[in-house]
Amino acid sequence: MVKEIERKFLVSGSEWRDLVEADIRIRQFYLAASPGRTVRVRISDNASAKLTLKFGSKARERDEFEYPIPLAEAQEMQAFAIGRVIEKTRHHVRHRGYLYEVDVFGGMLSGLVVAELETPEDVPDEMLPDWLGREVTGEQGFYNASLALGGLPEIAA
Repeated sequence: MVKEIERKFLVSGSEWRDLVEADIRIRQFYLAASPGRTVRVRISDNASAKLTLKFGSKARERDEFEYPIPLAEAQEMQAFAIGRVIEKTRHHVRHRGYLYEVDVFGGMLSGLVVAELETPEDVPDEMLPDWLGREVTGEQGFYNASLALGGLPEIAA
């Protein structure tokens, strides 16, 4: 088990695009979701898959268990998805030594761009990149399980 400690931000600028080091095409879906726990399957670049279990309801910190699973089995499990399948491209962007994962959503969530910063450190606001918008850490509507089950939050539409 690892502790996932992350902050989430809406992205308001496009300057990050010039800093992309890598990108991953992601298709993910949920097999179960309830307050404080989720079971997710993520397929990356249509080449590998992982089963992820997350527990906890703290805004910045959750327990995470992650296991590689055969791609063919992950593709079969999609038939049991609850809600919508999320499609996004994750871009790795570094700023001042920190790795930001910038997710550009597609499909029904097109237009939504969210950056995640996973670090146990409290990064001061003046160290954050200018292209970050409002912080949405702890706002359940911006978590992937909520996006899969409920769609785009009104304030981001």
